[in-house]
Amino acid sequence: MQVVELLIFAVLAAVVLFQLYSVLGRRMGRQPEDAAKGGPLRPAAERLSARPEPSALPAPGLAGLKARDPSFDPQRFLQGARTAYEQIVKAYASGDRDLLKRLTSSTVYKVFENALIVRDAANRTEQVEFLQPTRADLDDASVAGDTARVRVRFLSELRNRTKDARGEAVDDRRTAELWTFERLVASRDPNWTLARVEAAEA
Repeated sequence: MQVVELLIFAVLAAVVLFQLYSVLGRRMGRQPEDAAKGGPLRPAAERLSARPEPSALPAPGLAGLKARDPSFDPQRFLQGARTAYEQIVKAYASGDRDLLKRLTSSTVYKVFENALIVRDAANRTEQVEFLQPTRADLDDASVAGDTARVRVRFLSELRNRTKDARGEAVDDRRTAELWTFERLVASRDPNWTLARVEAAEA
């Protein structure tokens, strides 16, 4: 019976880790280790500056959102979303469940919690360092009933350090992700909650 339970736990662990890898910190574009294959990479600062500055250009549904919530400020929202993005990524790495619970929906939190349980069982720890300021761009906005949703495209470069019984591993990666934030337009609480995470194309 114990063998069956262990097999079930192993399968669940694999599923949870696959979900997180698919939506959080997915590699995109050319990675640092590719330099040996195809010539040197441009410096990180140059790669990011080659892209337009973060902007809140009119996105689909933005007019409808502003009609329901005239106080919505796209630039201020993006600043807050970028802060939330970095806080959530770091909170997951450090295992800060309280912060994750405050900033994410129950569905998203459950995915993080399941992955943290698996990581704790493996006696593995993580640290994350952002190598460049995270870029945030407004991708979409909508209102369904009383729920406002804003999707933001994040581009980041980070260094992930993991430690377990085998030692320490360091992984530098670039990621592109779409995060959807939600809030009730009639609520007095101005804070937005992370409701969905998707991998994005480079």
